[in-house]
Amino acid sequence: MTGSKQSAPTPQPTALTVHSKSRLLDVAFDDGAAFSLPFELLRVYSPSAEVRGHGQGQEVLQVGKREVGVTALEPVGNYAVQPTFSDGHNTGLYSWDYLYKLGAQQEQLWQDYLNRLHAAGFAGDSGREAGAALPAKPAAGHACGHKH
Repeated sequence: MTGSKQSAPTPQPTALTVHSKSRLLDVAFDDGAAFSLPFELLRVYSPSAEVRGHGQGQEVLQVGKREVGVTALEPVGNYAVQPTFSDGHNTGLYSWDYLYKLGAQQEQLWQDYLNRLHAAGFAGDSGREAGAALPAKPAAGHACGHKH
């Protein structure tokens, strides 16, 4: 193939281990990389439309996911897994590429998440605890916020 650049093959997982007590998913790949991914990170970066939206700028900030668990992890063909989280979310398909990206970029992604929580008005790392909610937007046309 002259003049074209072939992309490297996607690393394939050699092991997936769910650690319920520590809330971590350990993933090892055939290129030697291995990552421990917190369930919270997996949940707030779910590749689902519910979290990502349907285009750039439509992402939905996930809050209250500090204690989220994984209750099931189902294989999807030979290319992905579909976790079911303890909050009922189960629509994200995590491809091997995406799991690898989450592991390789974990530190930056985590900081981006904390920055987005802060920008939404949560101090410190609040916004991560169960029951946290995004501030409600005032009803259109009523500055006091009450329904009339």
